[in-house]
Amino acid sequence: MTLRLYDTGTRRIRDFSPLVPGHVSIYLCGATVQAAPHIGHIRSGLNFDLLRRWLLHRGYEVTFVRNVTDIDDKIITKEAEEGRPWWAIGYANERAFDDAYTALGCLPPTYEPRATGHVPEMIDMMRVLIERGHAYAADGNVYFAVRSHPEYLALSNQDLDSLLQPSGEGETGKRDPRDFALWKAAKPGEPAWDTPWGRGRPGWHLECSAMAHKYLGPAFDIHGGGVDLVFPHHENEIAQSRAYGDDFAAFWLHNAWVTMSGEKMSKSLGNSVLVSEMVRRHRPIVLRYYLGTPHYRSTIEYSEASLAEAETAFGRIENFLHRAVDQAGTVEPAGSDALPGDFVAALDDDLGVPQAVAVIHTVVRRGNTALDEGDKESVVSLAAQTRAMLGVLGMDPLDPMWSAAAGGDASREEKLTGVVDHLVGLLLERRQAARENRDWAEADAIRDRLREAGVAIEDTPAGARWELA
Repeated sequence: MTLRLYDTGTRRIRDFSPLVPGHVSIYLCGATVQAAPHIGHIRSGLNFDLLRRWLLHRGYEVTFVRNVTDIDDKIITKEAEEGRPWWAIGYANERAFDDAYTALGCLPPTYEPRATGHVPEMIDMMRVLIERGHAYAADGNVYFAVRSHPEYLALSNQDLDSLLQPSGEGETGKRDPRDFALWKAAKPGEPAWDTPWGRGRPGWHLECSAMAHKYLGPAFDIHGGGVDLVFPHHENEIAQSRAYGDDFAAFWLHNAWVTMSGEKMSKSLGNSVLVSEMVRRHRPIVLRYYLGTPHYRSTIEYSEASLAEAETAFGRIENFLHRAVDQAGTVEPAGSDALPGDFVAALDDDLGVPQAVAVIHTVVRRGNTALDEGDKESVVSLAAQTRAMLGVLGMDPLDPMWSAAAGGDASREEKLTGVVDHLVGLLLERRQAARENRDWAEADAIRDRLREAGVAIEDTPAGARWELA
């Protein structure tokens, strides 16, 4: 089978073949760290983690670069509002993003460069662009001349003459109002770095071109980010990188938004849901399932009801695996060659996670039937397949990584689980004794009290088992 991906640049699904056989290079636009992340921010990192995991499963070596924008207008505004240094604000929120990625089971990037650490590379790019007539300096700013690049706006499919882009504050000396800033002249009291054109700070777009070139070279396989970055950010990246002489990205992949009431989740709209709060109310693996199961190009309309539905759906998978382990003992994930063909085909078709998850639920239904019939051999086989598929998606609840999800104290959690298991076990022994004495009222009362406490009881041929309702 051939992996096929939707390329925003060509607006079609294309067969994917890496530039270097056996190796895939990915650049993902990461966090701008003016504030802590909400689930809309983290969706992009999670979607590309799923892609990376599938590429690794297919045998590719993957270099995954995810940058950090640690200086920009919003961070400087926060400095004034909070009375804290810009770098302290940025670092605290960078750590919050790292904690969120880790909580939701995202693999760490191969490299995670910061914008402020790559000013020399940006200066080099600006020097070349000025020499080639693609950029110019004015009043300490450096601008890219968009009309010097005939392919400008090809990614977003816009017309330059119809494009209105008013000058930003302090961006004086533009030859064309649509030209964009590569470098911004310093204002009094703002952080600044020295350049041949005066002290200032990076423009948002230049940093990504400079870092992609340094870590992935003049050409790489996939550039990713949210759909809101197509214009102006990615459009401007393409222009400055290709004018510099790089081929840049072969594929452009964009994930859709997480919305609330039809609007993009945004701090400015006051409708964000912080990851740090969400993982206190919901298990991180359930959040991963909720955000990762929809197709990456489909919008997620957030609501507590939809999250509850996802939790119920994931619970059916989890319940089957626990029942399988109770009946058969340890169940190890199946080998990669045992993955169902429909599961593989779904992920090869533009990372079709919804269809792949549908295959998991089909296998789980077959497994539950085998459990009810006492077919231990089939139970083990189907549970092993389920674990293998979930493992590819980073959603295997039996993987030890989830015992320490969200950076929690795993040993404390395990001790607490043990205490609860012991106490519930004592009540189940009392219930069983009541049943043996045909004291059905007492047995039912114990069951009802446990249900009120959030504990569901299931009677099986091997005895009663419990789980959180």
